[in-house]
Amino acid sequence: MIPLRDYRESRTFPIVTVVLIILNLLVFSYELTKSTTETEVLDVVAWQAHGMNFADMSSSVSRVRLSPRDLFTFGYGLVPGEFLGGVDLPPTIPLPIWITLFTSMFLHGGLLHLLGNMLYLWIFGDNVEDAMGHGKFLLFYLLCGVAAAFSQMAISPHSAIPQIGASGAIAGVLAAYFLLFPYSRVLTLIPIFFFIRLIRIPAVFLLGFWFVLQVISGAGSLGSANGVAWFAHIGGFIAGGLLVFVFKRRGVPVTLLRAFHRRG
Repeated sequence: MIPLRDYRESRTFPIVTVVLIILNLLVFSYELTKSTTETEVLDVVAWQAHGMNFADMSSSVSRVRLSPRDLFTFGYGLVPGEFLGGVDLPPTIPLPIWITLFTSMFLHGGLLHLLGNMLYLWIFGDNVEDAMGHGKFLLFYLLCGVAAAFSQMAISPHSAIPQIGASGAIAGVLAAYFLLFPYSRVLTLIPIFFFIRLIRIPAVFLLGFWFVLQVISGAGSLGSANGVAWFAHIGGFIAGGLLVFVFKRRGVPVTLLRAFHRRG
């Protein structure tokens, strides 16, 4: 299921959502300027000395060939083994290692990765920003991204594979929308075999299904070198569901909880 738009108008211009989208697009454009030709050699001995290995790589391998784009991703992506070990291994960056908690949120592994994330942020971010206010929404977004990063690192603390993408932070936005606007209709593209249907689905079902899919996929990825950070999505969603109570404007109802109270 692919959401295309919702039908809830914002009362204010979603400046933070727009700026976040622009920043992600600009960073990805910069990534595209980096060559994908594997001309650089990375000495992984230091990584192995800290108990880290690349997925599917023999421990006897001491050097790997990477492209400048790969090196940029390794430098500014969040590498669990580096971050939790408090070390900045080659390729190093001229910034403290903790900054990768935030820089990693603006890196993407490909065009589809980027566009999928930005589509979700565009559809659901404006109303959540409206419900919180611009400054609080930005802080909410970043905290959800941090919670998502730690959730994934808890599953793979010694990994040398960079965690990148805005999806963990956006998962928090989805959770906030899920709680605040559960009955808002979302125009959704649903492929059924060779046919495509456009259906208006309540957000509570669309986003609830999305979260259940993340949990199932995350459980299935345990013990494997899956390239998708499912637990970042799960952690970001849970963080967003908790933080929304702190960051929403006074007087903005948590509609889903009200519905449960009425039924009770």
